Amino acid sequence: MVYYKLILDKKRVKSDGIYTVVVRIINDKANTTISTGVRIKEEYWDVSAQQVNNQHPNFQQLNQSISAVYLKIQKVIHKLIDANEFSFEALKKELSDKPKSMPVTFKNFSNKIIQGMMDVNRTGNAIVYQTAVNRLLNYCGNDSLKFVEIDYLLLDAFRHKLILDGAKTNTVGNYFRSIRAIYNIAIKSKVVDRSLYPFYDVKIKQQKTTKRAIDIQGISDILGLDIKFNSPRWHARNYFMLSFLLIGASFTDLAYLKPENIVKGRIIFSRRKTHKRYSIKLHEETKKILSYYKAPDSKYLLPIIIGNVQEDSIQAKKLISQWIKTTNKYLKRIGTEIGLESPLTTYVARHTWATTAKRLGYSNELIAEAMGHEYGNRTTAIYLDSFDQDVIDEMNKSIYYKTK
Repeated sequence: MVYYKLILDKKRVKSDGIYTVVVRIINDKANTTISTGVRIKEEYWDVSAQQVNNQHPNFQQLNQSISAVYLKIQKVIHKLIDANEFSFEALKKELSDKPKSMPVTFKNFSNKIIQGMMDVNRTGNAIVYQTAVNRLLNYCGNDSLKFVEIDYLLLDAFRHKLILDGAKTNTVGNYFRSIRAIYNIAIKSKVVDRSLYPFYDVKIKQQKTTKRAIDIQGISDILGLDIKFNSPRWHARNYFMLSFLLIGASFTDLAYLKPENIVKGRIIFSRRKTHKRYSIKLHEETKKILSYYKAPDSKYLLPIIIGNVQEDSIQAKKLISQWIKTTNKYLKRIGTEIGLESPLTTYVARHTWATTAKRLGYSNELIAEAMGHEYGNRTTAIYLDSFDQDVIDEMNKSIYYKTK
């Protein structure tokens, strides 16, 4: 005689208290289980009713999902018994051989979104999304995680685990924003019903970062250091100063600069992150640093991306990331040498340029325009368009000469 029922599989103790609802099948004192794909805490399982109790916020949807799996298994069991062919192996084979119309998994749906980003060279965002997806799936221990299973309780437990593992507030926030974005796309794609949206009560915190700018004396001290030519510290200082001299250009933007970006004494390029256009007059110091790296057959102005590496590819992203780590390693040593209290990094150059401009009395609007930022409302943006390039050139020149 074959018996079957729904139970909460508690064979393995879970640290987060979340267990899988399974169908237990017993035949001649032997038994096996088949997962329904639903995972909940023990407190939400009604043993006698064999269903999720009404204390769970999504109990109706979860019970519908469980019932669909249970009825499917029940039909196959009856079919095999009637044919006198029942066995656990036959049951599982029959279930696996049948065409499946299962809900789209979070992993598969996320992979499609991430691949779409890769296809249009949004490599940075793709990596951020992939990291968030991997962390959530690793936490759940379930690559078949469905959107219906991503509820407030799961997200809250996931956040708690990240914090216990030492993740910083902004890192946790980045993970949750990425997962939320994927969930929103799934809703728009009709993969999951909007009524199941689990982020209404999930607060995504953002912690204000510590001060990264240094004063103008710090820039002078960096320039004044006696550093061995062509050493790692020498290159690190050059890249830092290029970023500062080019109005806080990011390391990625520096890496992609090409000889054709230099036009009539100016360097013209679009920022990789925002696609905002820069047109910056080259100081003598900027020309001097760039001349160190001039090579007749080089595709780029700096020897960061070499060979036939495709722009904005994962390989290029990893290469730039490694360069940033190495540069920051030597910048940190330079910072210690000149007595800085906080670590000197490539990003400090951008903050320092903006802070110096502010201290010299330049307006927020002009600083924002120079750095390629939006500032204020649409009316302000129209006003910013009227800024003469000479005004920005003069501001950048004043900031540079303050270091002399």
